[in-house]
Amino acid sequence: MNQFFNELQYFSDFTTRTAIMEAFAAIALSFLLSLLITWVYKKTHKSGQYSQTFVQTIIIMSVVVSVIMIVIGNNIAVAFGLVGAFSIIRFRSAMADPKDIAFIFFGMAAGISCGLGFYTLAVLFAITLSLLIYILYAVDYGAKDETAKTLKVTIPENMHYDDVFDEIFATYLAQHKLLQVETTNLGTMYQLTYTIVPKEGVSDKTIIDAIREHNANLKVSIIMPSQTF
Repeated sequence: MNQFFNELQYFSDFTTRTAIMEAFAAIALSFLLSLLITWVYKKTHKSGQYSQTFVQTIIIMSVVVSVIMIVIGNNIAVAFGLVGAFSIIRFRSAMADPKDIAFIFFGMAAGISCGLGFYTLAVLFAITLSLLIYILYAVDYGAKDETAKTLKVTIPENMHYDDVFDEIFATYLAQHKLLQVETTNLGTMYQLTYTIVPKEGVSDKTIIDAIREHNANLKVSIIMPSQTF
């Protein structure tokens, strides 16, 4: 009987040691993968200025989520308890860049995979998605046409705007499209909004001066691509 209890105690200790080793492996791997994720975030950040706190938050969340998944395991009661506990948390700060939210989920997904013991899946997922993000950054996928600008022209109410600038546009612009017509100055004037692509060598001043000769010298503005919304 004593031998039985000794073997049972040994098995219990072995199980505990195994669980601790697995938990340590999950935490360590989630930390390493979150380092990779944050490195990709820093390299692909467009503005070049990013928050150090946000970078560290991705790492912390990845590790914390992996621990949470270890604690939950297959225990449904614990899972519901944690959901209730974390439901009181509120994040007050808004994300300036929608891609930041994607990186948070990226780190959390890596942490969940590690916490559930899917180490190979976690590594493959982190490496593959990191490569895809870097490729999208390298080829500048989804970038706007940097040559397109926004032209806003104010004209008197009695001026017919349908074709008044056609000759000017044909002379100085490669492309143009009327986007919006709205009244301004208490309805006494119209403001026309165009998207334009100037011909090569044509300056903004040349376009503005030509339009001012036809709109009674009212306000004309050209908005650069980085300022368009």
